[in-house]
Order: sequence, then structure tokens, then C-alpha cells
Amino acid sequence: MEDLKFAIDIGTRTVIGVAYYVEDGKRIIKDIEIEEHKKRSMFDGQVHDIAAVSEVVLKVKNKLEERLNIKIERVSIAAAGRTLKTCKYKLDKYFETNTFIDMHIIGQIEMEALQGAYNMMEKDNSDEEFYCVGYTVVNYYLNDYIIMSLEGHKANKISVEVLASFLPRSVVDGLYEVINRCNMTVENLTLEPIAAMNAIIPKDLRLLNLALVDIGAGTSDIAITKDGTVVGFGMVPFAGDEITEAICHYLVVDFNTAEKIKMEMGTRKKEIKYIDVLGNKKIIKKEELQEAIRDALKRMGMLICEKIIDLNGKSPNAVFLVGGGSKIDGISECISQQLNLPKERVVVKGLEAVKGIINMSTKKLGPEGITPIGIALTSTNVNTFIEVKVNGKEVKLYGGRKMKISDCLAQVGLSSLKLFGRSGKSLSFKLNGEQKKIYGENPTQGLILLNGELSNIMAEVKDGDEIIVKEAVDGKDAKAFIKEFIKDGQVAYVNSKLVDLNYEIKDGDEVTIIDKENFIKVKVNGKEIKLENKEDGYIFIDVFNYIDFDIKSVKNVKLLLNGRQASYTDKIYDGDEIEIQFT
Repeated sequence: MEDLKFAIDIGTRTVIGVAYYVEDGKRIIKDIEIEEHKKRSMFDGQVHDIAAVSEVVLKVKNKLEERLNIKIERVSIAAAGRTLKTCKYKLDKYFETNTFIDMHIIGQIEMEALQGAYNMMEKDNSDEEFYCVGYTVVNYYLNDYIIMSLEGHKANKISVEVLASFLPRSVVDGLYEVINRCNMTVENLTLEPIAAMNAIIPKDLRLLNLALVDIGAGTSDIAITKDGTVVGFGMVPFAGDEITEAICHYLVVDFNTAEKIKMEMGTRKKEIKYIDVLGNKKIIKKEELQEAIRDALKRMGMLICEKIIDLNGKSPNAVFLVGGGSKIDGISECISQQLNLPKERVVVKGLEAVKGIINMSTKKLGPEGITPIGIALTSTNVNTFIEVKVNGKEVKLYGGRKMKISDCLAQVGLSSLKLFGRSGKSLSFKLNGEQKKIYGENPTQGLILLNGELSNIMAEVKDGDEIIVKEAVDGKDAKAFIKEFIKDGQVAYVNSKLVDLNYEIKDGDEVTIIDKENFIKVKVNGKEIKLENKEDGYIFIDVFNYIDFDIKSVKNVKLLLNGRQASYTDKIYDGDEIEIQFT
């Protein structure tokens, strides 16, 4: 017996199970089982009724086990791309001086922008946890001008705008619980758009700017590739059901009948027979029906193209269509026209286009089978969730691309500002007319240890890694006191005012230090006099030695010092204003 592996696509309407084995690098499809949900237990790719979904998955598992005479214990699954949320965030970074921009700074600002996107997502969805499954840089800015690359430039201000994609944790938890209830464990978890990508767009083509559109029943899921990786995800709430409803209204038929008619439109039939809700047997030409659904088809194409432009910033090189809705006649032409692409660059892809797959099952799958087959192709790739520890806290990351320490730190809300400390503020002042600058202390930079070894935010991480982060300590601001500059026999003036030795110099102060002179000048009744030859300072009564008055004729004396009433023993200083009134 071959070493069989299993992949299950838990969709909104159906569950598709695939049993396969690997031989000479190819996936050989041994068996396929398809089962429809009995009720609406899945909405937009998310599990709403765990028990009901588990029942259908278990039925698929049991049928495969019975036919293959094997017990299924491990399975690969995918989370729906339609549950993804995207967030665009722009971050500005300023520098005190014209700074050389290297990859270290670029990595730091990208990390801070990604953290900003996380914060915005959490603010808008306070009751939900998210995994970041990918982000792309939309634009770099150098001094507010868009630039292709920041590296090597000098600037006072740089900016980055990122588009980040997030998957709600509840989606992952719901899928895991379904698999657990079916007595299986998850061997690999990927995203449906990634699975479809791996089936239709091999890695060597992802250097091209391509769009994959998975048109389902209720939504159209979109993924964008360029520079060798998947850079953006999106969803449009308009898909095959909208076309079915348009047929319902035009032909007055029930939904199931309209669904069958829609499928027949993709065949070579020129006329389609049906029975309306009144019991009338009818025949309609396919051309007439195509005209009836034209408006709905155009709207679907317009919404898909708008989302592609929003995610990619422009039309891609080509578009690949998969999913059951891609078989709707005319949709590829609508998309090619609105993206201004040649018709041959918007194509529908089925199982026959998947390389490395041989289908030995009696069941044949078209575009609707791309996702389950893609899950099988992805099961040995790196597109899965990985777990690492950051300061002892477990963090789950989607490994659809090379994950870096910066992704882990953003996931736990650790700002890069805590890793890159700032120097203390410098102090500038004038000392005796000469400009003087004292620099603040250098910071103690943070440390990152990856599995016990020194590392950095750009280092790649893998499943099971342990990261220890020691936060930076900012340098202390510069300080200076008068006593550090003054000598014995000198006095100090700051901004023309006499200060003592313990005065703390402030930024922008003008400090003057001069040799101490044994005299002071004061004004007495408006006249300047000079007091000298006294070592221990001057008091008010000393002034009387320098003015003329007849003490015999004086009955009362009123003393004022700088406008305030004074006494004979008050100390006086250079520049004081004294008033003596005799009566």
C-alpha cells in the first residue's frame, strides 16, 4: 500500500477530501470524496456550527477510509481567504540631522509600520485576535516624495506605507476543533488562496506580478504575487450566487434550477431547457440569457478589478481565474476589459493545468477542484503556521513567506523603539561668549537572542525558535552646573544675573565668569556710589560712610532697598537701588 496522505477542503457548500501519495516528485490522486453540507453551517468560509461541519467532514473521512481500507489520522487543511482582513498603514520617521538610510533603518521603520497596522486592526476589532499572514510595502517616501528604494539615500524624514493581511484566530481555532472532533490532527494548515497559488502559479512564476481570483459562491478571493512571493490578499462579496439570483429573477425559477441553468451556460449548448416556478416548460437561447445577466456580470468584474488595483496599485501582468464561479461564461472577458489586459492574459485554470498531479480517481474536478488539489501540493511546503516563543510567550505565525524576528515582535506588540534606545539630549550654552556643547550619554542598546545567540530583527525564524528580547536603556540627558567651571576668587553671572555655585545650566543660557572684585556699585537716591575695601560683604549701614548728612538734624530715617522697606543690617549687592529718606 502506498504511503497515503490526505487533504480536506472545508468549503462553504461542500467538503472535498483527497487521498494521494507522492511518487517521483508527483502527487498521485488515489481517491476523491465530495459531500455537501446539510444546512448553512459555514458562512464565508468560517465554521459557524462546529458539530454540523464535523459531521460532514467525518462522513468524507469514513467513505475514504472504507474504500481505501485505511485509517486517516493526519490531514492537511486550509483557511478561507475570504476571512482575511487587510489594513493599509503609513508611518513617518524624522531625524535630527540628514541621516544615511541603511537596511537596518528600513527594517526598523517597516516593523513599526506593521505594528501600527496591528494596532489599527485591534482597535477596530477589539474582541478578536489576528495572525499577520503577510504584508507588502506599497510605497517608500523620501522627504515626502515617493521613491523606489530608500537604501543609500540621506534624509531628514522617511516614510513607509504597508498593506498588511490578517487572519482572525477564531477561523483557525474553528477548523482545528472540527478536525479534532473527527479524531484527526492537522498536519499542515495553509490559506486557500495560497493553496490555489501553489496549484496554478509555481514559485518560478511569482517573480511576475500576477493575480489569482478564486470565484466561489458568495465571495471572490484574490491573491497577488510579485518579487517571488504572495504580497496581498483581498475579498469581494460578489460571486456566483449573484449571477444565479439574476437568472432566478429573469426566468422566474428557484435557486437550484437557476444554479443548474448557470452551469449549462458553460457548455456548448445553444439552447437551455427549464421549468419555471409556475410549472411552464421553457426554452431560452444562451445569447438571450447572457444578455440578461450582463449587468450582474459586469458588476462582478468591476468589483474584482477594483480590488485587484487596490491591492496591487495597478493592473498585474496576468490574471488566473479558478473556482466554480470562474466557469461563468463571459467573466474573463469582463475582467480583461476593465484591467485593460489582452484576452489571453485573463484565463480560467482547471485541474489539467496543475503540474505534478496525476488523477487516478474516477471523479474529475474542474476549476472548483483547484483548492483541494492545491492543499495537497502545499502539504510539504513551508506555507504553514509556525510557533515560536518571545520572552517565554508562545506566538503563532503564518509561514507563507520567510518570517523574521520583526514579525514576531510585531505580533506581541513590542515596538522597535524599545530595541533602539536614544542618546540623551545635549546641552548648548555660551561660556564667556564662546559656544559650548555637552553631549548626552549614549544609550545601552537592546539585545535580541535567537536560541541563545546574538541576533537582529531581520533574522529569519523557524518553527520552535526561542527569542529573548532585552529592551534598550535611553542615555541620560546632559547636565552641567556653575561649580564645574568656576574657580576660587571668581563669580558667575547667567543671563546677566549673579548666580551661586549650584546653579544648573539650562539650554541656551549665557554664562559669564569673571574674577571677583572687592567693590560693588549701588545707586543711593538715584546717584551711583562705589563701596570698596570690605572683604566680608556689604550691609545697608555701610552706605552711610559714603553719603553726606547732618546726623544732629535727623529725627527719623526711612530705608528702602530695591523698593522694599529695609533695615540697617540687610545685605546689599552690586546693582542694588537704595533710597534713604531723612525727616
